[in-house]
Amino acid sequence: MAVLLALIGIGLYGRFERQLDETINQGLRARAGDVTLFLQRPAGGLGAAQRRLVDRDESFAQVLALDGAIVDASPSLRDVPLLTTAEVRTAATRRQTILSRRNPFEAEPARLLATPISADGRRLLVVVGTDSDDRDATLRSLLLLFLIGGPVALLLASLAGYGVASAALAPVEQMRRKAAQISEHTPGERLPVGHTDDEVARLGATLNTMLDRLERSFQRERAFVADASHELRTPLAILKTEIELALREGRTQAELVDALRSAGEETDRLAELAEALLIIARADGGRLALAPTALRSDELLDGVLGRFAARVSAMDRELVVADALQAPLTADRRRLEQALGNLVENALQHGAGTIHLSARTEAGRVELHVRDEGPGFPAAFIAEAFDRFTRADPARARGGSGLGLSIVQVIAHAHGGVARGANHPEGGADVWIELPLAAPTPAPADPLGASRA
Repeated sequence: MAVLLALIGIGLYGRFERQLDETINQGLRARAGDVTLFLQRPAGGLGAAQRRLVDRDESFAQVLALDGAIVDASPSLRDVPLLTTAEVRTAATRRQTILSRRNPFEAEPARLLATPISADGRRLLVVVGTDSDDRDATLRSLLLLFLIGGPVALLLASLAGYGVASAALAPVEQMRRKAAQISEHTPGERLPVGHTDDEVARLGATLNTMLDRLERSFQRERAFVADASHELRTPLAILKTEIELALREGRTQAELVDALRSAGEETDRLAELAEALLIIARADGGRLALAPTALRSDELLDGVLGRFAARVSAMDRELVVADALQAPLTADRRRLEQALGNLVENALQHGAGTIHLSARTEAGRVELHVRDEGPGFPAAFIAEAFDRFTRADPARARGGSGLGLSIVQVIAHAHGGVARGANHPEGGADVWIELPLAAPTPAPADPLGASRA
């Protein structure tokens, strides 16, 4: 603001100075024209012009020959030439020449205008002048006004700017103080947002939305840790109990074998749970490693069929590939087989009848389905079937960790797809993975120019 006021002051001062000078110059030109008219009249002279046109204290005039000699002058300037010989020669070659001098009779600042004319058949130089003391006094007053008013204006502008900025930033300060109080121990706290639709209010609304997302994320993390601790506690407690029973005196060999077998089962369950938690943790951190390769849906389903053939047969169930569509995919075969294996395992544990594997394409995506012929999902469970640690029957103590379908969703998301589930119209649960359909690979060119099928 100081620089701005200084620039404005300098601009106004310069403009006012130029206007004053132009006003004085116009008056001098008019007086020079009047003097010229009097000189060109018979019996004319500066004495008469001085008496009729100007006051002695305000203006004066002088007529010089081109050699610098005084031809005529105001009564008080008979012996005092206003211009030097060099200035006379210079002014004689120009239409008008403006100079600054001291008033010859009062030693005050004066302004001169020299104009060459023709009178009595010879070339002369008319020089008129006027005091510029009023002009200088006016400029000094203006400068003093700027020097006094500038700091006052700067102070007032600074106070006004500070007040406006403080009022505008008051909501930001309120949000800052509130943000300093928000922590994980104060859930639900949000930043105060005004009712105005300005940048600050929109910033506060955006930050509150971010806090909502963070709070939901923290809640999911806390729930995940609590559920994981609960799931780990059960097999560890059972494992500890089996070991304590095995260490008691008087146990038979059969009892020892049963205890060790049960401990082994719980150890396998702990390993599976740890692997599932590791997959979910890596997926949440964006570090789930994939090794994508080109494969077909029929190859993937045949691989799952061969992997579970013995287990399905042992449970007196049947696993069939209902539709071996040869849809191209670009995916990690091991991870997809793991996801489909989880779906088959889920159908073996909670479904009934024949398990159907199928694939179909729709809208540029391929769907890998696993369907059983059991009772299907409870209606209220379908919406949360892929959430972590959720079970259709929460009362089951040792029926699974509730992470199987969650891992399927994690693997589907890692491949740019999604996992979905529904009850089939003919009965049973139908769960499938939607994945992007790979672009077809162009066929190699025939040596004779024909393309191969």
